[in-house]
Amino acid sequence: MSARAFGSDGAPEVVRPSDAWCDLVLTLPMFIGYHLGVIFLPVRNAADVVTRELVALADHDMAAYGALTLAIGGTFAILLILAGRGHALRWSRFGWMAAEGIFYAVAMRVVANYVVGRVFLAEGFPQGAFAGLVMSFGAGFYEELAFRVLLFGAGLKLIAVFFPLVSGPRRAVAWIGWALVSAGIFSAWHYVGALGDPFDARSFLFRWVCGAVFVVIYAFRGFAPAVWTHAVYDIWAMVL
Repeated sequence: MSARAFGSDGAPEVVRPSDAWCDLVLTLPMFIGYHLGVIFLPVRNAADVVTRELVALADHDMAAYGALTLAIGGTFAILLILAGRGHALRWSRFGWMAAEGIFYAVAMRVVANYVVGRVFLAEGFPQGAFAGLVMSFGAGFYEELAFRVLLFGAGLKLIAVFFPLVSGPRRAVAWIGWALVSAGIFSAWHYVGALGDPFDARSFLFRWVCGAVFVVIYAFRGFAPAVWTHAVYDIWAMVL
């Protein structure tokens, strides 16, 4: 392996978790693709709290809405350039992260099917393949942001503030316990609201296992691999 395949810390690119740069590069296309596509659909991801505000800000003008979406994307790109100043851009690292998400999506489905049995969730999408692709992008980005970054990540920090964990075993128990709780909340969320699925114990357990896998991926590999895993899995289920 050449020296260019190693990061500044000496670790091979393939084993290093994602950083802010990778997270931006690999999730920005999903953010823009979702927001430019969802405006043409009668539904949107339930965790999406941005589209309605953008539509209102654009005064329901589609051109203005598209411009606002691209402006947000441009802002992310500027932050990316500033964050990467003075660092070499290794596109192979982004390729590894994307491939990693695809691998995890396949592995997650195999694991969940093994634990729960074969369960079909959202097979096909009533509005067609384009809608399924757009909604997969939205689910990957917004659900990982809501349930892994905010619920699990920020929630774990909040728990540590109110219940300081000194010893390693207590910290591990708290981590695993909150991971399972947040995964359970993620699963239960799919049955809430007008667009929620009818409750089924097997599909709930299946989603719970998937949620736990997402937590592990987010905690040990980063935000971008979790987003890609989620999006690729949903594309597999709803489009392919």
